[in-house]
Amino acid sequence: MALAEWRTWRTLVVLIGLAAIALALWPRRGTQPLGDVATVPELEALMERLVASATPPGMSLVVVRNGDVVYAKGYGWADGPRRIAATPQTVYHWFSCTKIATAIAILQLRERGALQLDDPVTKYLPFFTVHTPSASGSQVTIRHLLTHSSGLPDAGWRIIGWVHHDNEPAVNQTAMLQRVLPRYVNLAFEPGDHAEYTNIGYMVLGAIIERVTGRTYEDYVRQEILLPLAMEHTDFVYKTSMASDEAAGSHPLLHSWSVMIPFLAGSYVREVTAGRVWFKRFYNDQTPPTGLIGSAADAARLLSALTNGGQFQGRRILSQESVTAMVREGYVDGREDDRRINRRQGIGWQIYRDRDRLMIRHDGGGLGFSSVMKLYPDEGLGLALFTNDVTCQASGVVSLAAGLNW
Repeated sequence: MALAEWRTWRTLVVLIGLAAIALALWPRRGTQPLGDVATVPELEALMERLVASATPPGMSLVVVRNGDVVYAKGYGWADGPRRIAATPQTVYHWFSCTKIATAIAILQLRERGALQLDDPVTKYLPFFTVHTPSASGSQVTIRHLLTHSSGLPDAGWRIIGWVHHDNEPAVNQTAMLQRVLPRYVNLAFEPGDHAEYTNIGYMVLGAIIERVTGRTYEDYVRQEILLPLAMEHTDFVYKTSMASDEAAGSHPLLHSWSVMIPFLAGSYVREVTAGRVWFKRFYNDQTPPTGLIGSAADAARLLSALTNGGQFQGRRILSQESVTAMVREGYVDGREDDRRINRRQGIGWQIYRDRDRLMIRHDGGGLGFSSVMKLYPDEGLGLALFTNDVTCQASGVVSLAAGLNW
């Protein structure tokens, strides 16, 4: 370890130790309410207050209506220490919002006759050997994977360690699945019984895409989703063209999760300044559930396509039939003890009733970043918010934005 890295790591340990003590003595307060906003200027004032408090340091919001981008703006700092301002072109980790692209890829392959949603996984991946709770359990299908109803357990805390540095080689997705799958072969419930969120299921979908197409998962998504929509500021790696718009992930020092950073992500810390940890570039090993890196402006193109029958500016990525299947059909209930009582699981998206409005949503979050995408299909409305802080109230901000007249 270089001397500078050692000093940064040592400083981090000391500061987090002090922060842990301070946090233990800090008065217990819940998340502060955001309040209400009635106009776009009021929303903008709220977002300016949030970035001024550095929670998050920076964020980028886009809104689409009936296939058109009607709002795009950045707030605060994409990289505070380096004084890079956030804009709609700022590049963030999408984390689990990547699952939307993976679901789209599977639906594309169904349209082309390469697979069917009710095909068993073993038709494409002979190594996929799992054990159902009962001896007479049904086979896991592609549809089960899409709707998180396969029974596959989630990776849990292990996924935090499934990352690699910028100078390390990319990970082959099928090979990675073969390596980690033996830990998850005992299904938690019978396939199709209900929905429980699992990143492992979307890793399996990525391997199916590779098997059916003969391409890497990443190349398929680049060629069949990103390229047709001209999402030039989005990829699974940081392209040279992204460098000037790159957001740095961050985390507040005074936070209960901070005590784990030296042990789970110490080598990814770039610097500690002004009460905040800033991270180096990194990549997720498991790209089908969490791997995209890109801008809110590009996300707007994807949302525009989904609010416009599968096409954006004449470029089609899905048929209207597939869009309908994704946002309106085949919902699966969650567990009975799920506190999110309004939630059901669709293909890729979670389905909610939001004040009697149909709303489909996906969130993402991980080391230093958070993301939220929401669609209101009956209204042709879509919103995406990307931030460089996983602890911020991103979902609340998007909910307020969704209540405005766009």
